[in-house]
Amino acid sequence: MTEAIQQAGQLPAVTVIGEALIDLVQLDAPGDYRARPGGSPFNVAVGLARLGHRSALMARLADNAFGRILCAHATAEDIDLTYAPAAAEPTTLAVVSMDAEGRASYDFYLEGTADWQWTETETAHVPPDTAVLHFGSVASWTSPASEHIHATVQRLRASGTTLISYDPNVRPVLLGDPARGRQAVERSVGVAHIVKASREDVEWLYPATPIEQVAARWLELGALLVVITDGPDGAHAFPTHAQSVTRPGRKVTVVDTVGAGDAFTSGLLGGLLRRGLHTPESVAAATATVLAAAVDDAVLVSALTCERMGADPPTARPRPHLPADAPLEETDLAFPDGTDPAGSGSRPLEAAQGAR
Repeated sequence: MTEAIQQAGQLPAVTVIGEALIDLVQLDAPGDYRARPGGSPFNVAVGLARLGHRSALMARLADNAFGRILCAHATAEDIDLTYAPAAAEPTTLAVVSMDAEGRASYDFYLEGTADWQWTETETAHVPPDTAVLHFGSVASWTSPASEHIHATVQRLRASGTTLISYDPNVRPVLLGDPARGRQAVERSVGVAHIVKASREDVEWLYPATPIEQVAARWLELGALLVVITDGPDGAHAFPTHAQSVTRPGRKVTVVDTVGAGDAFTSGLLGGLLRRGLHTPESVAAATATVLAAAVDDAVLVSALTCERMGADPPTARPRPHLPADAPLEETDLAFPDGTDPAGSGSRPLEAAQGAR
């Protein structure tokens, strides 16, 4: 356990529920792939843990070679798997291909796999100390998992004591058409306090509709804060009771964009938690200045992730000389292999921070 995580032991606990799958990432030689732990919820849990937050993962982990990779990786990251059910079904696979600019596309192999077979009994057991629950991605709109996850999130939202975060992480190849996607996404938006999506998500779901109108629609459905990432142009935050905020992107040398959006989500939630925004009431009352600082944290974490192969977000260094709510700088972050982001020199290309 890192010193940063030890220092953060009293921070509010975050639970992430959804899929944990294996990304088969294309390497340089045709036909060569590397198996890496993945799935948007899994990546968010890892990102939060590396930033020093208490992170629990509710994911159905198979008892096979890939499932053991996922379990070992989560355990090494100090993620609590107490509420992750053992699954008899095989692990979901996503084959990841890259274009010339490092943007990822996915082919999924998910028929009969573990991530979608949730039962009511499994989803009912949420860690009792959960202050923030994050959900989303494929498990939030793939039956039968989606029905059980939605019921649990709806119950927690109604309790008023848990802050709910949601990222649709749209996959057009799986959703089929925007009309179906809008129905599924808006149902989840209606039970969330914080909604994060990418411009690509929004433009596919709501063709020819400005992102400001989509954000207003989601706020009307019940969200308190909508954040839309905008690739190299940074991100836009739309709160209910404060001025909207736009923050710039950062220039980086892009290796690939796998996990960049998930890194943004973990950076955003971490930035809100460090500033004491871990209840619905505190998020609703947040000022534009505080929200801008949290979004800046998220943009930095996401941008640095784009400099790594696969979903490999940075780890927080201890900084006892600074207040908890001080903005993150590159010098506050490192990578598990010892790479120093602040020492990597100039970054001529712009990262698509909102990319999936």
